Order: sequence, then structure tokens, then C-alpha cells
Amino acid sequence: MKIAIGCDHGGVELKEEIKKYLFEAGYETKDFGTNSNESCDYPDYAILVAEAVASKEFDFGILICGTGIGIGIAANKIPGIRAALCSDTFSAHATREHNDANILTIGQRVVGPGLALDIVKTFLNTKFEGGRHQNRIDKITEIEKKYYK
Repeated sequence: MKIAIGCDHGGVELKEEIKKYLFEAGYETKDFGTNSNESCDYPDYAILVAEAVASKEFDFGILICGTGIGIGIAANKIPGIRAALCSDTFSAHATREHNDANILTIGQRVVGPGLALDIVKTFLNTKFEGGRHQNRIDKITEIEKKYYK
């Protein structure tokens, strides 16, 4: 499984913790930046990861900023992306099972490293349930087609 990961300055430390776990667990990972605590703009990193996931070059993405909100909003502007902010394992499980989310967003200022790793593990190990949920995903795709011409 290939994982794209990125963050702004508000997520550098947590990104490094998650990268360490991904490497040890045997995931192929690419870091799209940033690697500095100097102020930068989260949309610049969100688009890199989101485009890599939307193009199917990577199976999933993980994006981190201070809250996980802004970077997720930016990622969700890319057609085909379903980025989900998760601060607990139940949400990580549900968003994969029901929403087929393909990018996980986390807030470094909201979630500690131990919980963040549990969220990542849950997200990556939960399969999309399909069935009745596929119809809803199809409706999201139709919304994208309507507004992204």
C-alpha cells in the first residue's frame, strides 16, 4: 500500500511520528513536505497529496496541520478526494467503511501522537463496505461533475 503524506508547519512533528510508524509497518510512503516549522500555507501541501491520491499514484493520503481542518478543506477541492478529519478511532473506522475516505486529516494541536497512530492504523486497516454506501459515494461524484466543469 502506498501512502502520500504532507503537512504545514503546524503538523511537522506529528507527521514525523506517523512516517516512522508507516516505515516500520512496511508501507511505501512519500513525504510531500513541509519539513520546517517556519510558517507556510497548508493548501500548497494539500494539493500535492490530494493530486497524488486522485491520480491513483498513491492509495491513501495523510495530511496534518494544526487542527486538520484547513488542510482537509483544501484537499477536498480536488475531484475524487474524500478527505476526512478524524480525532478518534470510531470516526476513522466509519469514514473508511461508509464514506470510502481516501485522505485522513489530523490536527497536531488536537490529537496526541499515541492516539494519532491508533487513528492512522484504524483508517488504513478498515475496508470500504460498499453496498448501500456506494450509492452515496456515487452521488458525491455527481456533485463534483456538476460543479467541476
